[in-house]
Amino acid sequence: MSRLARQPIPIAAGLSVKEEDGRILVKGPKGEMVLPLLAHVTVKVEPEGVRVQSAETTKQAVSNTGTMWSLIQNALAGVSEGFSKVLEVEGVGYKAALEGKTLVLSLGFSKPVRYEPVEGVAIAVEKNTITISGVSKEAVGQAAAEIRAYRKPEPYKGKGIHYRGEVIRRKVGKKAAVAAA
Repeated sequence: MSRLARQPIPIAAGLSVKEEDGRILVKGPKGEMVLPLLAHVTVKVEPEGVRVQSAETTKQAVSNTGTMWSLIQNALAGVSEGFSKVLEVEGVGYKAALEGKTLVLSLGFSKPVRYEPVEGVAIAVEKNTITISGVSKEAVGQAAAEIRAYRKPEPYKGKGIHYRGEVIRRKVGKKAAVAAA
């Protein structure tokens, strides 16, 4: 069994967790989430926290126990503090703007790229910085990955969309390679 899953997940003040009909309902100040209960896993809500246990000893049951523990932990963190990712747009003529809830990106294509965020994900743009936030860690990460995929950073000039703090491996261009030889 997962070592983490042996410990109960503490429930902070202001948060509520319920287990009903094969689902786990997590409510907090930022919103609420519904998690489907994975196979071979039992969840008990106790005063000291949420306890996740394996119903069987098969490899899949043990794997699901650790996964369910992490999903509940992330749901509790999401409804209390929320998750966010920051993307930066770099390049001459590359711009990001919001039209209502739609993100409009000018990335050197013939037409601007439009991205419609999924339910529960908020997008904010300030200059060439895109901030994606929401309650679900999975939805925020997926939205950031989809936006980054429109124009990944290229290794020669570093143009494109990248995560804040991401290190882009730079390559030497033709001119520098010829001069060195």
